[in-house]
Amino acid sequence: MKRYIFLALLALITTYSGYSQEIPDVKIKDFTLELKDDNKLNVDIEIDLSQLNVKTTQVVILTPCVINGADTLKLKSVAVYGRNRRIYYKRNEHIRPTVAGDITLTKSEARDVVTYSTSIPFSDWMDGCSVEIKRNDCGCCGHTTEVASTEIVDRFPIEAYYPELIYLRPEHENVKTRQISGSAFIDFPVSKTVIYPDYRNNTVELAKITGTIDSVKNDKDVTIKSISIKGYASPESPYDNNKRLAKGRTEALKAYVEEMYHFDNVTFTTDYEPEDWEGLERYVEASSLPHKEQILETIRSDRNPDTKEWIIKSTWKQEYRHLLDHCYPALRHSDYVVEYEIRSYSDPIEIEQILHTAPQNLSLEEFYILAQTYEPGSDKFNDLYETAVRIYPNDPVANLNATNSAILKGDYRSAARYLNKAGDTPEAIYTRGALEVYMENNEAAKPYFEEALKQGNTKAEAALTEIAKNRHIYKMNDKQ
Repeated sequence: MKRYIFLALLALITTYSGYSQEIPDVKIKDFTLELKDDNKLNVDIEIDLSQLNVKTTQVVILTPCVINGADTLKLKSVAVYGRNRRIYYKRNEHIRPTVAGDITLTKSEARDVVTYSTSIPFSDWMDGCSVEIKRNDCGCCGHTTEVASTEIVDRFPIEAYYPELIYLRPEHENVKTRQISGSAFIDFPVSKTVIYPDYRNNTVELAKITGTIDSVKNDKDVTIKSISIKGYASPESPYDNNKRLAKGRTEALKAYVEEMYHFDNVTFTTDYEPEDWEGLERYVEASSLPHKEQILETIRSDRNPDTKEWIIKSTWKQEYRHLLDHCYPALRHSDYVVEYEIRSYSDPIEIEQILHTAPQNLSLEEFYILAQTYEPGSDKFNDLYETAVRIYPNDPVANLNATNSAILKGDYRSAARYLNKAGDTPEAIYTRGALEVYMENNEAAKPYFEEALKQGNTKAEAALTEIAKNRHIYKMNDKQ
C-alpha cells in the first residue's frame, strides 16, 4: 500500500464547526500522520502545554479524532489534571474522565512539550477522513464542556502528488541530412578486380547495395546527395598486392553503381584499406582461440603488415587456418554510405501521414509538432514519442520526451533506461526527480529537484514544495 504522510502546523489550520481556530493556551508544534505498509495509521504530535492554565479543580482533555461523515473514532487523550481534581479521581476511579492508555499529567508535569504517539488499524471508512483535536474541560460535579475543536487534516490520505512532466521542443533542422549505410561482401576471382554479378553470392551482396540506394531513391521526398564506398582486403598475401586489389575492387564497385543508376548531381567518393587489421583484431579479441593473447600482441605490434602476417601464419598454424576459414572472408568487404536530404514538413496532417508510411523521414521537431495535436498522456501521444526515440535512439531530447511518456504509462523501467541517455540538462535532472516521485521515492527525488532548481529549472521549486508535504517529519522551523 502506498504511504501517505500529511504534516501540518496549527498556524495553517482552519476553523471547524464554529469553534476557534486555535485551541486556547495549547500549541501544536509538529504533527505527522502516516499510513504504513502494514496498514497501520501512525499519529505523532508534539504538544506545547507550557502556557496552559489549569485550575486546581479542573481537568483539560485533548483528544485527537478521526472523522468521516457520521463515523468518528476517538484516539487516546492527553489529560492535564489540577491538583484537587487529581486527588478526587483517585478516590473515585469509576467516574474518572480518562481511561487506561490515555496520557495523564498534572500541571507541574505539563510545563514542557508532550510527545504524543499512537497507532491504529486503518479501516476502509477512514479513506478521505479529516483529523481534529478537541479540547474538553471537566470541572466540578463531572460536568464536561467542549471548549474548542481544531481541524488539523481536512482529508486523508492526501491526494497523490505527481510532478509536471517537461517535454522539450527539439531544435529546428534547416536541412534534414541523413545517412544509410551497410556492408557488402563481393566475391572476386583470385587476384582479379572485375565484378561478375553472377559469381558465387554476388547477386545477393550487390542487391544489398542497390536495395539500400533504392530505399531512398524511390522516396519522392528524398534527394540523394552523395555515395561513398570503402573497400577492404584481408591480410593474407603480400601487402602491396592487397593494396592493388582493395583499390581496384573499390573502383570496380563504384563503376558498377554508376552504371546502374546514372545519377546526376550525386557525389561519388571512394577509399580503401589494403588489409583490415582492425577487423582481425576485433575477431581475435572476441574469440577463444589458443594463444589468443600472443596473436593479439602480434596484431597490435609496430611490425610491418607482411611480418605480422608471417609470424601468425608460421607460429600458430592451427589458429591461422581457423582465421583463414572463418575470419578472413569477412575482412574482404565493401562498406558504403548513402547520404541524402529529406524535405521538411510543417502541416500536422501531413506529418501524421508520414508517421504511418515513413516515420524515419520525420525530424524530432516534426514529431513534437504532431504531439501538440494529441491529448497529453493518451496512447497516441505516448506511442508517438516512443516512435521518435526508436528512430533517434541516442538523442538526449528524444530520450527525455520518451522518458515522460513511459512514466505516464507506468513503465518505470523503460523510463529509467531512456533517462540514461537524456543528458544532464536541468530538465533531465528534474525528470530524474519526477521519476522518483512517481515511484513513491520522495526523499530520493529531493536532491534531483534541488540540483535542477540550482541550475535554473523553476518547476523544481514547486516540486520541492509539494513533496515537503509528504516528508516523514515536518518541523515548524522549516517554514520560518
